Amino acid sequence: MGKIAFIFPGQGTQTVGMGKNLCDNFKEAREVFAEADEALRFKLSSLCFDGSEKELNLTVNTQPAVLTVSTACLRVIEKNLGITPDYMAGHSLGEYSALVGTKAFSFSDGVKAVQKRGQFMQEAVPEGEGGMAAVLGLSRAQVEEVCQEAAQGEVMTPANFNCPGQIVISGATKALGRAIVLAKEKGSKTVVLSVSAPFHSALMEPAAQKLKNYLNDVVITPLGYPVVTNVEAMPNQEASLVKEILIKQVTHPVLWEDSITAMRERGVTTYVEIGPGKVLSGLVKKIDKTATLFNVENTESLKKLEKIWKEIH
Repeated sequence: MGKIAFIFPGQGTQTVGMGKNLCDNFKEAREVFAEADEALRFKLSSLCFDGSEKELNLTVNTQPAVLTVSTACLRVIEKNLGITPDYMAGHSLGEYSALVGTKAFSFSDGVKAVQKRGQFMQEAVPEGEGGMAAVLGLSRAQVEEVCQEAAQGEVMTPANFNCPGQIVISGATKALGRAIVLAKEKGSKTVVLSVSAPFHSALMEPAAQKLKNYLNDVVITPLGYPVVTNVEAMPNQEASLVKEILIKQVTHPVLWEDSITAMRERGVTTYVEIGPGKVLSGLVKKIDKTATLFNVENTESLKKLEKIWKEIH
C-alpha cells in the first residue's frame, strides 16, 4: 500500500452545524471545542453548531471555526482509528490545521493565531477595494498573462493554483473587473468569490507584517510529520522555518496542485480530507485520478473510513 496524506480544508468550506455530530458522539471532539471556547473567550461552539451564517462567514470567525472542526475530526481519528499519515498539508488556513496536527504548536495557540490572522487579513484592505475570482479552463500561462494585462499599475495576481483548469486570482477591485473581461475573451468561465478581501496577494502585506509580530511570541515545537507547504509545495519538518513560511503564505499564491503532485511523487496514494466538506477531495481527483480519497467530517464518514481501513489492514 502507498503512503497516506492527511489534508485540511481552508476558508469557504464552513457551514452552520459543522462539528456538532462529532461532538454529540465523541468526547475528544467536545474537548477540542471546549478548548476553543476558552482560548477565544467566546462560544465558538455555539457559532459553529447553530450560529448565523453571516456571523460564521466573517473571516475572523471562519478561520478559527474551520480549524476547530478540523482538529476535532483529527483527534477522533487518532483516538478511534489510530491511522497515522506520512505527510500533512492544508489549503491556506488549512496549513494551520496541519501544523496543529503535526504538533508544531498547541491547538490553543493555533486557534488564537488564526483568529488574529483573519482579523489582520480583514483589516488589510477596506471592504470593496479588493476581491477574488476563480478562472476556469485556462492554463497557468494564460492566467499569468491575464493578470499582467489587467493590472495597469494595480495589484492583480494568481492566488490559488487549485488544480488544472482552476486558478483563483486576487487583487484590486477594478483590476479584477478587467481580468474577468480578459479571461472571458480567452474562453474562460469566471466565478467571483464571496470573500471579503484579496487574499494571497501583495495587498495583504500589512496583514503579513502584523502576523509576523504576533507569531513572535508563539512557540514552535518539533514537527511530528512533514507538512507540505502552500508556499513551496515541498515537505517541511524544520520547526525553525514554520513562522517564515506562514508569514510568506499571506501574500504568496497557494500551490495546491504542485503540493499534491509533490506528495504523489513521494509515493502518496491515499488522501484523507479532515474537516468540513469535500472541496479538497474534488481538487485532488482532478490532479491525481488514481488517488484513493476519504473525507471525515461526521460519524458517518468516520465509519466509512474505519470499515475500509479494517479491510486493508
